[in-house]
Amino acid sequence: MKILIIGAGGREHAITWALRHTSAHELQLYCAQGNAGIAHDAQLVHIPAEDHSQLSSFARSEGIDLTFVGPEAPLAAGLVDAFERAGIPIVGPTAAAARKNQNPSPHQHDGLLLFPWPRDDQSLGQ
Repeated sequence: MKILIIGAGGREHAITWALRHTSAHELQLYCAQGNAGIAHDAQLVHIPAEDHSQLSSFARSEGIDLTFVGPEAPLAAGLVDAFERAGIPIVGPTAAAARKNQNPSPHQHDGLLLFPWPRDDQSLGQ
């Protein structure tokens, strides 16, 4: 199976590492852009996460079976929507859903006040 991971941070490194070290099947892993740590487990592809056209062309030409997107910016910019339009399997929210997550409604925060779990404005030690 051929899998493309998009991004270059810790999240993408964790996804790549987990796929490489836990799969019972042989995988060909690619990562655009990746980093030095990811390079131990995947072939790096020098395509920016913002270049939807080049990423979808790469996925199609390499016969990528599944794509994972780590960073929020390409999600909010519509990368998943572009891949879905092209018929390329991808994991991630649509642009509309990603933007909603980036800019939550003030009412969402107010609703969280009803529940006892810690939030970013509370200390876990209290």
